[in-house]
Amino acid sequence: MISKKMAEALNEQLNKELFSAYLYLSMSAYSEHIGLKGFANWFYVQYQEEMTHAMKFYKYILDQGEQVKLKAIEQPDQEFESPLDMFEKTLEHEKFITKSINDLVDLAIQEKDYATHTFLQWFVTEQVEEEASVNEILDQLKLVQNSGNGLFMVDKELGSRTFQPPADA
Repeated sequence: MISKKMAEALNEQLNKELFSAYLYLSMSAYSEHIGLKGFANWFYVQYQEEMTHAMKFYKYILDQGEQVKLKAIEQPDQEFESPLDMFEKTLEHEKFITKSINDLVDLAIQEKDYATHTFLQWFVTEQVEEEASVNEILDQLKLVQNSGNGLFMVDKELGSRTFQPPADA
């Protein structure tokens, strides 16, 4: 079983993961609205991944005999300056989530909560992948700048992303 402090911290992370999903759904809707269906697809897949992450926390909290406590989700941004702006905000958000996961790992170590520490290792690895993926897209967007042809090519590439639920989801 986990401590009340850990349960509270995991519930906070659950809320952050749900906000992440909401943010990416907003970015997907905006991308679709401005005619970038590939970007919309990428962000929709990201939304699906974040919901999977949220459910991992949800199930873990319950498996540890604690109560899931859902909180209000803040409204995400609705408008963006450009695709580059969306991915810069995505990277900023993913760095925020990485710090939050690392803080949870620190708490698990402090509390000698080995089960939670082990559980969180999947998220530590996932965050490395998340940031690397976003950085790769940012590099491409910076290369093409505002070139219509370049943006079209990036949009086409992002349209091919598919959701692959984790094996243990």
